[in-house]
Amino acid sequence: MERIFSIKIRLTLMNFLQFFVWGAWLITIANYWFATKGWGGAEFGAIFSTLGISSIFMPTIFGIIADRWMNAEKLYSILHILSGITVLFFPQINDPHTFFWFMLIAMSFYMPTIALNYSITYNALKTNHFDVVKDFPPIRVWGTVGFIIAMWVTNLSGNKATDMQFYISAAGSILLGLYSLTLPKCPPLKQTATKSSWVEVLGLNAFKLFANYKMALFFLFSMLLGAALQLTNMYGDTFLDDFRKMPIYADSFVVKYSTIIMSISQISETLFILAIPFFLKKFGIKNVMLISMFAWVLRFGLFSYGDPAGGLWMIVLSCIVYGMAFDFFQISGSLFVETTTDSNIRSSAQGLFMMMTNGFGSVIGSVVSGELIDRFFTHNGTKDWHSIWLTFAIYALVVAVLFSFMFKHKHDPAKI
Repeated sequence: MERIFSIKIRLTLMNFLQFFVWGAWLITIANYWFATKGWGGAEFGAIFSTLGISSIFMPTIFGIIADRWMNAEKLYSILHILSGITVLFFPQINDPHTFFWFMLIAMSFYMPTIALNYSITYNALKTNHFDVVKDFPPIRVWGTVGFIIAMWVTNLSGNKATDMQFYISAAGSILLGLYSLTLPKCPPLKQTATKSSWVEVLGLNAFKLFANYKMALFFLFSMLLGAALQLTNMYGDTFLDDFRKMPIYADSFVVKYSTIIMSISQISETLFILAIPFFLKKFGIKNVMLISMFAWVLRFGLFSYGDPAGGLWMIVLSCIVYGMAFDFFQISGSLFVETTTDSNIRSSAQGLFMMMTNGFGSVIGSVVSGELIDRFFTHNGTKDWHSIWLTFAIYALVVAVLFSFMFKHKHDPAKI
């Protein structure tokens, strides 16, 4: 019992630090970019596209390495240390184009660690005979707690527009890299001695999942919904901060503590993550993903009509809905991949899921949103946030309707 308890604690700390290092800057970098550096919106969209570009190939590549040649926890350690060292250079950069390349390098190290985190956790739970659908969410929820605490540390210390957010992130990343060496072993599974094709030799087996109609459709909609995942992280804090331009809202709590308001989204996550096992068993993956998609419609729509005074309830409700919108897709999708694919391709299959959501999806979302906002919704330097969020809501609604008709899945309560 003591050993099992120790394993859960160790995995919990890993998840806490995994998202702490991201939360230190992900929500606040918009203020740093626009307010401190004075750089442009299209360039900012390009910065967020690095999350997607690095997720297109890197999670799959490193997933293949973990599946075939190297312990996942050791690879995880190396990547976090390299990511932290790269982030340390951010404060020295005074050109947006140079910043782009350093961010791309840092994200090429960081983004694969999310999929590896899932693989390490799932492997440790299964090795110790836990039910991943039941026992993973209470561990993963501490990742969200880490994200929240990092946001609060950055905001309450007065660093939401300073270089310090990157130093906080880098320190956490290097610490996690060192800690990772103490994690439960997650070695590559031994390959069978039968004659292997070049696809198997190179570890590309996971790509065969695209030959399965249901999985291919699942990955396609993962990409389409992935385009929406980072939009409120990209623009949410600066959207709330922009209310300072209106004298009636300039001294409001929302403007002064915009990051704290945004952290309600992550607090909401902690509740909805814990609800995932119930919803998956009760309704199945298709309905859970549909709930997520319609939650995104509400997330964007409520932001569109909210304000720091009479519409404050809409902003708060939008943040509460975010927990359902994000986790019912991201965490449930990861569990679906884990429970429907062979353990021999565990890490590379998770890498594929990351490639479609945080990879292609994120690139499409960040680049297209940046161009649309600059071209159609920015007038004399002022952004039309009502139209921006309404456009995003319509997009999410179209994706939800298409998914409801095209994705066929018969729910078995014994599975997900």
